[in-house]
Amino acid sequence: MTEIIIDKRFCGPPNSGNGGYVCGRLARHIPGAAEVTLRAPPPLGTPLDAVATNDATWELRDGTKVVATGRATSVELARVETASFEKARAAELLALFEPDEHPLPNCFVCGPARAQGDGLRIFAGPLSRHAQTPVLAASWIPDANLAAEDGLVAPEFLWSALDCPTGFACNCNPQAGTYDKTPLLLGRMSARIEARPRPGDRCIITAWPTGRDGRKRTADAAAHDEAGKLLAVARTTWIAVERDVQLGR
Repeated sequence: MTEIIIDKRFCGPPNSGNGGYVCGRLARHIPGAAEVTLRAPPPLGTPLDAVATNDATWELRDGTKVVATGRATSVELARVETASFEKARAAELLALFEPDEHPLPNCFVCGPARAQGDGLRIFAGPLSRHAQTPVLAASWIPDANLAAEDGLVAPEFLWSALDCPTGFACNCNPQAGTYDKTPLLLGRMSARIEARPRPGDRCIITAWPTGRDGRKRTADAAAHDEAGKLLAVARTTWIAVERDVQLGR
């Protein structure tokens, strides 16, 4: 059993942890690719227990309440999208929201209210406004404070970087060619890390929708370095919720 505390810096909604970051923290206990399912909003500043269970899974517990479960899995995507660093930068100018309209302005990953070096400030926008199959992209240059003890970016921050872009991708409707602003919460995330960048490396994040089923929306994502080397891939499931639920009210 290991204690995990989600610092308030790593929030998604105002009073709970960013889903990708929390998934990545639990996934550190699982060798190779992992799938993490969020069962409840991860509380901030609260000692949580990461516990190995008898059926080869891990649980993140707040007392007796299960916040998340994780297990080893295979993460193979039907396709992997990428873009040049310059095109990713250009896509950011087409971001799907204005800063003053952002649903979670203080989100660790995508919040525009976060200062450089504090939040990741990943602002995904469409590579093309007119593509039949929408692909979002953003640039990312990891800050030095994201490094693990080996000097490379810690795995949970790669999980984080792949999280929010898939949420925005889930609100792209390929059939209608439109984008909506449905409040969403991450329900499940699977990721496979191939390589971890160094702080200061120029990285590209891409994300694209893969399906809808009632309240569930799915999207995939990838991270590459500037030379085109694959760093990580992710598969996500998001749940449409009421705005008050998204905010944890």
